[in-house]
Amino acid sequence: MGNIMILVPMIIYLALMLVIAFYTGRKSTSAKGGFIEEYFIGSRSMGGFVLAMTLIATYSSASSFVGGPGVAFTRGLGWVFLAMIQVPTAFLTLGVLGKKFAIISRKIKAVTVTDFLRARYKSDTVVILSSIAILAFFAATMVAQFIGGARLFQAVTGYSYIMGLVIFGIVVVIYTTVGGFRAVALTDAIQGVVMILATIFLLFAVIKAGGGAANAIDTISQVNPGAMEPTAGGTITKPYILSFWVLVGFGVLGLPQTTIRGMGFKDSKSMHNAMIIGTFVVGFLMLGMHLVGVFGQAVLTQGVESGDMVIPTLTVTVLHPILAGIFIAGPLAAIMSTVDSMLILASAAIIKDLYMHYSKSEMTEKKLTNLSFITTAILGIVVFVFAINPPSLIVWINLFAFGGLEAAFLCPTIFGLYWKRANATGAILSFIGGVGSFFYYTISGVKYIGMHQIVPTIAIAIVLFVIGSYIGKKPDKETLILFYGEE
Repeated sequence: MGNIMILVPMIIYLALMLVIAFYTGRKSTSAKGGFIEEYFIGSRSMGGFVLAMTLIATYSSASSFVGGPGVAFTRGLGWVFLAMIQVPTAFLTLGVLGKKFAIISRKIKAVTVTDFLRARYKSDTVVILSSIAILAFFAATMVAQFIGGARLFQAVTGYSYIMGLVIFGIVVVIYTTVGGFRAVALTDAIQGVVMILATIFLLFAVIKAGGGAANAIDTISQVNPGAMEPTAGGTITKPYILSFWVLVGFGVLGLPQTTIRGMGFKDSKSMHNAMIIGTFVVGFLMLGMHLVGVFGQAVLTQGVESGDMVIPTLTVTVLHPILAGIFIAGPLAAIMSTVDSMLILASAAIIKDLYMHYSKSEMTEKKLTNLSFITTAILGIVVFVFAINPPSLIVWINLFAFGGLEAAFLCPTIFGLYWKRANATGAILSFIGGVGSFFYYTISGVKYIGMHQIVPTIAIAIVLFVIGSYIGKKPDKETLILFYGEE
């Protein structure tokens, strides 16, 4: 039998998310800018705080709050060091893409990254490949998040994995389907605050349970000496550390779920505020939660079943059941905020990027509204089904999807914004070569001098993009004027 004292606060939290969704859902159907702009991009009205929180909450996921700290539990401070590479995420995304994305997206009325790619490259092949990549890699990531949410529920409450999956899945699918982007942004802002509070309370409780920081470090040093070394006893090599600067460093510029935030903010002041707030918050979350994993070694001396069970087990071990129910909402919030953002973008890929563009049938506002709701719901149900029989460590599923998205979108996005010569030929070659090589290196397990597979993948994608851009036709005058203000 499960622990009802833990379950009740979680149910209240999930119910709050649903209330917000139904409230914001009314605005989606009566928005002045039209349903599409409201449902998929929130009428471009995000302020600095909401922008920062939704960017961080979308980026932080089961990997950041469950999988990553689970790896830090076994590898120690070396994995904390790797996690801190993610600190500039908000600064990089908004600093490099934000202003330019905002200006261009308003000019072309873009509400998705694929809208931008269509206008920049004027190629159906680029649009279709991009939509397929979004659906495929988002599906893998969302499955990992559903698994993480259900495992978290199971470990903390004592109820079954399937029950957790059903409750978690129903809530996320409903509030994303009903509320659209605005509900996603508002719930992300709330969940960002919950993540901060959960990190503070959990870190404090774990250190206290370990007898204080100094005593905990002494205990860990005796049990696992390699945990105190930057290389984790030689398991984390320097080339691997450097390659992480690509995967979770500047490579995040190729993640559609975060770059789309560059289209949704209100003004320049909001963007600048979000860059500052986001950098501090993501740094705190990554440091705090991964240190929880490290210090957990001094508390869970008997070990745990798997890395994904470290945070759930620590939570019920060091916190009172009611507090555990409240603050387990932190990892749950990270998971939900990633799923909702990907669900809405995957729905946009089907409705906005494919169906509306290529369908010859007449689209009324009511039909569009119903179709968007139905598509989002079906996508959520499909992901739910795939999560019923879960694989192991979700952190590796997440990193695989990260790499695939970066291989597909990094070059077309960055070069498309900043290089006048960039064209459809370069984008297509880069896309096929990048994704293809990433699959090859990942499946074969090939690593050059110990680096992550994303490094040679991105190098190949860049070379192919440059070659293709010089082989193919130059962008036309209209595109150059639209994107650069000159021929």
